[in-house]
Amino acid sequence: MNLLSKLKLNKTYSSVGECIKDLIYMGFATFIIAFGVYFFMEPSKAAISSVSALAILLNNVLPLSVSQLAFIMNFILLIVGFALFGSEFGFKTIYTSLMLPLFLALFEHIHPDNVSFTNDAFLDVVIYICIGSFGCAMLFNDNASSGGMDIVAKVLNKYLKIELGKAMSLAGIVIACSTIFFYDTKSVILSLFGTYLNGLVLDHFIFGQNIKRRVCIISEKEEQIRDFILNDLKSGATIYEAIGAYDLKRRNEIICIVSKMEYQKLMCFIEETDPKAFITVYTVSEIRYIPKTIKNSI
Repeated sequence: MNLLSKLKLNKTYSSVGECIKDLIYMGFATFIIAFGVYFFMEPSKAAISSVSALAILLNNVLPLSVSQLAFIMNFILLIVGFALFGSEFGFKTIYTSLMLPLFLALFEHIHPDNVSFTNDAFLDVVIYICIGSFGCAMLFNDNASSGGMDIVAKVLNKYLKIELGKAMSLAGIVIACSTIFFYDTKSVILSLFGTYLNGLVLDHFIFGQNIKRRVCIISEKEEQIRDFILNDLKSGATIYEAIGAYDLKRRNEIICIVSKMEYQKLMCFIEETDPKAFITVYTVSEIRYIPKTIKNSI
């Protein structure tokens, strides 16, 4: 998965209220990530593909807190990002990169004696992955990121010609293997396992929110179903001519892409309108199109 392809950091806002709402949303997502890092990844002694993980490792040899180290590294990486990639890197990455160490500092202040809640490093890693991946997915689906490893991946891509997805994985593996210098073999294995599992769970959260249904319908009630899709679901559709192999009769097939909620409404409508309709359904993880405005006929 190419996480950086999710980022469109030059988003504009139609109002101040929309901007504030987005800042609160990104702040909450960053808070979730920081919570997982501080209360679960740090006690587990695992390092899972992030600047926060590297800060936890460096905390063993440098007289600085995890939040201070995360702030310094994010700040340096932001300078590198702007110097190499220009303004497109954007405001969102600055905001989330600075908010993350601030939240970590808050947790250090209110809960300085940070010990594992579960007393099980493996369980801590699993919980962190669930919490952290959910927060990261919120940012990616808002066309944002928490910075850090994304910048490193872009540098590797530009100068070493490594694909962005592979660069992200490579950076995560290097951090995970670095735990051998500070902890035991178990921590290395946990870090590598966590890095791999983190990618799987993050994929699930990101693409799970974007899953849609491709519904293909052949029905005698074609006009009613088409009208329902256009005017009730406010969606679009494409109509193809299909020829039945048995009787060679020509029929029209309606094809539309709908969300999970729209899919339920559409199926209920078809069940009531034409129970004999022939329907096939496919899962769609991504679509690209320019929305069209349907004008009411006068």
